[in-house]
Amino acid sequence: MADGFPLDTESPLDEPRLVTESGVDARVAAIVAPTLLDLGFRLVRVKSSGRDGYTLQIMAERADGTFTVDDCEVASKAISPVLDIEDPIDRAYNLELSSPGIDRPLVRVSDFARWAGHLAKVEMEVPVEGRKRFKGVIEGAEGLNAILRRDDAKKDEPVRVALPIADISEARLVLTDDLIREALRRAKAAGRAPDDAADIPETDDGHNDGDGQKSASKGRR
Repeated sequence: MADGFPLDTESPLDEPRLVTESGVDARVAAIVAPTLLDLGFRLVRVKSSGRDGYTLQIMAERADGTFTVDDCEVASKAISPVLDIEDPIDRAYNLELSSPGIDRPLVRVSDFARWAGHLAKVEMEVPVEGRKRFKGVIEGAEGLNAILRRDDAKKDEPVRVALPIADISEARLVLTDDLIREALRRAKAAGRAPDDAADIPETDDGHNDGDGQKSASKGRR
């Protein structure tokens, strides 16, 4: 238990994402998701940017939330030729496969159940109670709603809110010492923690930098 809420169990690999992409990222997601599923992984997020020329970042994970360097390399080798054939991007790009990281995006109902008791930031596409931005402790999920106990509520605002997950633009965990310890504990329990997990470097504010495992390769038209 964490703060009185149940911890995670493995959720199905084919559990649908309710927080999804648009445009070219959505096209890439539709292409790579079946390939990842065949490998025993599931898609977390696709995000393209102008960084380093043009970078296509694909986040993936196992059902237990882990994703190792070896997993990154396996997924990258399988996805690259599929993207070459489908050719969804009209320019040269760098393909980057990565784990969700410690301060991970939350895109499925099970994500909000798994990380109950931890701090998150949520931005809505559709306002709730007249607001689009929320910050607070996750209390889990009820149906297709994420339940958040707000720490930014004003006196006349409800502290506990139900946020429709399908209306979320972006949600992610906030990096805290408790989150780092819990993420490492779960990775060790799954047998996939890095050998130097106890010595993960801290940032200036006392936190791990939150980066996940990564594997990069060149993409091409």
